[in-house]
Amino acid sequence: SSVAWHLLNYDPHKGIQRLVDDLNRLYRKESALHQVDFHYSGFEWIDFHDASNSVISFERKAANGKQRIVVVLNFTPIPRDHYRIGVPERGAYSELLNSDSQFYGGGNIGNTGLIKSEDVAMHGRPYSLQLMLPPLGALFLKEKAQS
Repeated sequence: SSVAWHLLNYDPHKGIQRLVDDLNRLYRKESALHQVDFHYSGFEWIDFHDASNSVISFERKAANGKQRIVVVLNFTPIPRDHYRIGVPERGAYSELLNSDSQFYGGGNIGNTGLIKSEDVAMHGRPYSLQLMLPPLGALFLKEKAQS
């Protein structure tokens, strides 16, 4: 429509359109995000108790239980540096999507694409990641396949 065309003349609106496009693409590509949508086995909380920082984290899992996506949401305008969450596997995790990316009109606060787990147990998991959480942001992380 003509209204949508006019809105897309502005960079902030283009950024939101890019984010929605990338979220839809990620949802289609990653089986952990769509295979087990309507059963509890496709979802697991990592932490939903951090009310003081307004941060929640969870895992989405594919039907085989092996493919996982870690999602971390920061609901405040304050970046959270050195924020630790538990993860089930040792290794490097790729930042698949960061809603604060400059491509979406954000400030580019994040984890430079790759985060290595540490042997520090947390949230009932044997390993953890130390993250930079963007303000009012969402991170989607996936363990990189070992080569």
